[in-house]
Amino acid sequence: MTTITLVRGDITRQTADAIVNAANSSLLGGGGVDGAIHRRGGPAILEDCRRLRASLPHARTTSRGGTPIGKGLPTGQAVATTAGELDARWVIHTVGPVYSREEDRSAQLASCYRESLRVADELGARTVAFPAVSAGIFGWPMDDAARIAVETVRATPSAVEEVTFVRFDETAYEAFGRQVG
Repeated sequence: MTTITLVRGDITRQTADAIVNAANSSLLGGGGVDGAIHRRGGPAILEDCRRLRASLPHARTTSRGGTPIGKGLPTGQAVATTAGELDARWVIHTVGPVYSREEDRSAQLASCYRESLRVADELGARTVAFPAVSAGIFGWPMDDAARIAVETVRATPSAVEEVTFVRFDETAYEAFGRQVG
């Protein structure tokens, strides 16, 4: 059974076998957690992401006309790269869904956690640090993001021994604290 812990702090300062990145589909860095992981981890992460992106079979398209705009990692999926200069062996990149009031995307968010644990198992990772996937710029309400994250990790069979939810601010820490118990 996986032990779940909660800490308040900076995910880029955590020690774990794998640190999960709330990535964008391009895998080329961005804002929030994604940008912080790329900046702190250094250029080795970006180099690995570029190699991964080139090998992805999934084409992303625009919403009008279906014009291909490049390859990317689909929402809810996860892949791993080196951790560069982070205090970890790997970074597991997962693309969370953008929150929508009109469409229930909670299964995609849960998939981010399941797929990240699957990748961690394939790597042999025993400790994994997670951010609040989709709860930043993607707009997912923090209480619901916390519920989905904790319920999914608890329900997913995994050889991972410890999952740490790392929360940067007090609001997120409290929301996850209510779920972790």
